[in-house]
Amino acid sequence: MDSRSTEHFQRIYASADDPWGFGSSPYEREKYRRTVGMLGDRRFASGLEVGCSIGVLSRMLAERCERLLGLDIVEQPLAAARARCEGMPGVAFRQMRVPEAWPDGRFDLLVFSEVLYFLSPADIDRCAARALGALAADAVVVLVNWLGTSDDPCSGDEAADRFIAATRGTLRVAARDRQPGYRLDLLRGLGG
Repeated sequence: MDSRSTEHFQRIYASADDPWGFGSSPYEREKYRRTVGMLGDRRFASGLEVGCSIGVLSRMLAERCERLLGLDIVEQPLAAARARCEGMPGVAFRQMRVPEAWPDGRFDLLVFSEVLYFLSPADIDRCAARALGALAADAVVVLVNWLGTSDDPCSGDEAADRFIAATRGTLRVAARDRQPGYRLDLLRGLGG
């Protein structure tokens, strides 16, 4: 199955401003708390969040990053993300279809939250290669994947396992948190 199209997400956001309840769901709030908690007390020079949607997690990550770039495949949710993070220095958002496009720069934090399973296995491999090429020294990568059943190209487990396999030899799983409904994986360099 091919990766989900831009049109797929345009239709979803045309039907609702917050189609997954990121801003209102206790489940999402707890998942975000655990995601940020995996980072410990560390601060980051430059973060990249792929699939930022309306910016709920972005706001939390921005408090830990000197600079944060949030990407989404469609423009609709980015207006809400910009409004949510207004006044936060160093935070920017761009429409970009990953892995076909990728931002310039090096990042010491890369977050793929609820996005990898929308990609085909081949695009997950390309995404992993892009990520490896953008890692700063001592970078960490956080994968967040929903574990429910869907007709997406991959399940959450398949997506996470594929990304981890594609980065093996450069990154290792340093922490894992499996909860009802989702899994979190924190990857870091082999020496870290």
